[in-house]
Amino acid sequence: MESTASLDKAPLEFYKPDNFPKGLTRKVVESISHIKNEPSWLAEFRLKAFEVYEQKPMPTWGFIPQFHINIDDYVHYVGSNQKKKKSWDEVDPEILRSFEKLGIPEHERKYLAGIETMNDSETIYANVKKELTDLGIIFCDIDTAIREYPELVREYLGTVVTIGDNKFSALNSAVFSGGSFAYIPKGVKTPMPLQAYFKVTAASSGQYERTLLIADEGAHLEYSEGCTSVQDKGTNFHTAVVELVAKKNSKIFYTTIQNWKKNMYNWTVKRGICEEAAHITWTDCNIGANTIKYPGIILKGDHSTGDVLSLAFAGSGQVQDTGARIIHVGKNTRSNILAKGVALDGGINSYRGLVKFDPSSKGSYSHIKCDGLMMDNRSQSHAYPYNDVSGEEGTLNYEATVSKIDDDQLFYLQSRGMNEDDAKLLIINGFCEGVTKHLDVEYSVEMTKLIKMILEDGKVIAET
Repeated sequence: MESTASLDKAPLEFYKPDNFPKGLTRKVVESISHIKNEPSWLAEFRLKAFEVYEQKPMPTWGFIPQFHINIDDYVHYVGSNQKKKKSWDEVDPEILRSFEKLGIPEHERKYLAGIETMNDSETIYANVKKELTDLGIIFCDIDTAIREYPELVREYLGTVVTIGDNKFSALNSAVFSGGSFAYIPKGVKTPMPLQAYFKVTAASSGQYERTLLIADEGAHLEYSEGCTSVQDKGTNFHTAVVELVAKKNSKIFYTTIQNWKKNMYNWTVKRGICEEAAHITWTDCNIGANTIKYPGIILKGDHSTGDVLSLAFAGSGQVQDTGARIIHVGKNTRSNILAKGVALDGGINSYRGLVKFDPSSKGSYSHIKCDGLMMDNRSQSHAYPYNDVSGEEGTLNYEATVSKIDDDQLFYLQSRGMNEDDAKLLIINGFCEGVTKHLDVEYSVEMTKLIKMILEDGKVIAET
C-alpha cells in the first residue's frame, strides 16, 4: 500500500490528532489523511473533494438559509486517545450508559452479530462474532477496510454518492473519519443485524462518518445504527454519507434510530442502488437535531424494489426536513414511501420528496403517503412533493394528510377508563405504527419509550 508519505515532495507540518483548529483548510484534509496513513489514491480522493467543496456554494433551498451555518465554526476532526476495544468489559461505562439512553436493550446488545462504536471522529470499539467470519462476511469500520480490503473500498467508494453530488457530499468526502463497511458474499444472509453506534461528545465539532455496505448477488444484509450526542454547549454538526450497493437478487435493510440533542445540525446524504430484482428498505426514525435528510434509492435494474419508511418528531426550536428520493430506471420497478411527522411545541416538520420515472422505466409503480400530526397551533407541518413521470406506462399514487388529535378520540378513550395523557400517547403511537411496526420488536419497544420522552419534554403529556 502506497502511503501518503510517498506523495510528499518536502516535509509538511500536520495537525496532531488532539489539536485540530476550527475551520476547513487543505492542511486539515492532509492532516487527517496523514494521521490515518492512507494510500495515495484516497489522499487524492480527499483533496479532489476539498476542491469541489470550495467551488460549490452553500445550498439556498428549503430551510438551510435560516440556520446560518458556517462550516468554519467547527472542528472537523477530534482524535481519540482510546484504543479500539473488542470486549464489552473494556468499554467505557459512559458509552454503555449511552447505549441504554439510545434505547438498545442489554440482551439485544449481547446478541448482535457485529457491532461498532464511534466516538466523535474515531472508532473506539469493534467486535465481529466468529459466526460472521465463518460465513465470509466482512464487517468493520471504514478505516480498517481501507487498510485490509483496499480493492473493495476503491471499487465502490463514491460510486453511489459522488464527490460532486452536493456541497455536503464533497465535505464528507474530504474529511470523513470512521463509519461502517460491510460486504456480504453471494447467497449469504446476515444471521443477526449488524450494528453501529455514533456518538458526539466534543463541543463545536463535526462528525463525518462514511458508511459503505455491499450485498453481493442473492445476499441479505440487515444493518442498524444509533446516533446520539451529549454536548449542550454551542452547536454540533453531523454530515454522514451512506452508500448501499444491492447486487442482483439481493436485499438490504437499513435502520436508523437518531436521538441527537436539539443543538445538533444533521445534514446527511444516504443513497442506495439496486440492480436486477434487488431490494432496499430505509427505515429512518428522527428524534432531536435540526435535520435535513432524504434517503434515496436508484432502481436501476429491472424488477428492483425499494421502500423508504420515515418517522420524524420536531419539538421546540427544531426543523425536521425529511423525506425520500427514488429514481425508477429499470422496467417493472416498484417503490413505496411512507412518511410520518409529528410537530409539537412550535416545531416544524416537513416532507420533501422526489420520485422520478425515467422513460426506460416501463411498467413501474410508486406509492407515496405522507401524514403530519400537529399537537398545537404553534407547530407547522408541510409537504413538498416533486413527482416526475416520463413516458406513458408508469403509475404513481400520492396522498398526504395533516391532522390534530381528535377530541372525539380522546373522549372515547377516556370514557373507557384512560387518563388524558395515556390516551394521547396511545393515539400518537398508533399514528407512528406504520413505521415502528417494521422495526425489530425490541427496537419498536424502545422507540415507544423515546416517543414518550419527547412528548413529556414538549409538555404534551405530564412527566412520570
